[in-house]
Amino acid sequence: MGDYILEVENLVKHFPVKGGAGKVVHALDGVSFGIERGRTLGLVGESGCGKSTLARTIIRIYDPSAGKILIDGRDIAKLSQRQLKPVRKKIQMIFQDPFASLNARMTVKEIIAEPLRVHQTGGTARERDELVYEMLTKVGLERAHANRYAHEFSGGQRQRIGIARSLILHPEIIICDEPISALDVSIQAQVVNMLIAFQQELQLSYLFIAHDLSMVRYVSNDVGVMYLGKLVEFSSGGDLYQNPLHPYTQGLIQSAPAANPAAARARKSAPLEGDIPSPINPPPGCRFHTRCRYAGASCKTEEPVMKDLGAGHWAACHLLS
Repeated sequence: MGDYILEVENLVKHFPVKGGAGKVVHALDGVSFGIERGRTLGLVGESGCGKSTLARTIIRIYDPSAGKILIDGRDIAKLSQRQLKPVRKKIQMIFQDPFASLNARMTVKEIIAEPLRVHQTGGTARERDELVYEMLTKVGLERAHANRYAHEFSGGQRQRIGIARSLILHPEIIICDEPISALDVSIQAQVVNMLIAFQQELQLSYLFIAHDLSMVRYVSNDVGVMYLGKLVEFSSGGDLYQNPLHPYTQGLIQSAPAANPAAARARKSAPLEGDIPSPINPPPGCRFHTRCRYAGASCKTEEPVMKDLGAGHWAACHLLS
């Protein structure tokens, strides 16, 4: 068994539907995985599959409906906000939108120093300022930027500010919730390479959520695939891309844009068709059966379980029985 910094066991998050007569949104329905210390788990899936809800539930922005969230072996799922405070120093988050995630009324120095103030660490006010200046330099900004406001920066610079804020407490794991999706393509690689450099320098672990399969492959040691609130496949990055086993994973890979037209024409599997069903009323059995060309009778009535297919490759599909 590996040295896991984060483990999620049968995590469930349901949101009640206002005026829905007891109906709920099945955002997460029994998600389980682990992230080993110093490694990156990439999480992919279409919009609406529950990736961002998973991120926010792990960090306890949302309270889980059921399940366990283990940080260094300690279950934080039911801790009070007071009990969570020291744990939050270990786990931080980089948000998707660098425009909305920074307080427009605070200077850059105040934004980055806020975690130090909240956790009453970093020494005197002057010592905290020096920590902020040092962190600004690390993320490719300048000391002179400290007294400016977020609206004065580009999207890429704002995301660097958000990264500096997430690193200032020296956490052990960072949840990256689509941290590059709002950035120009030319900036995306710079930000990802910076995250990789920080991981190597500080022995960080990442949960890296993204739509871009090529970027997830580049940055991740392991890859999980989510569909409609469930994890349907989990494997080492290279193995999953070379040998995708679940029909959803196959379709997801085939649906990704290909730079080479000849390679696109040579693809063997069909791309995804149709829309994700409503999470308020998910399909019975395998949730993917409404879009799967291989679906049989059992797929429509029996829910598949995750199976160990060897070499750290897991999938939930009746075809793999």
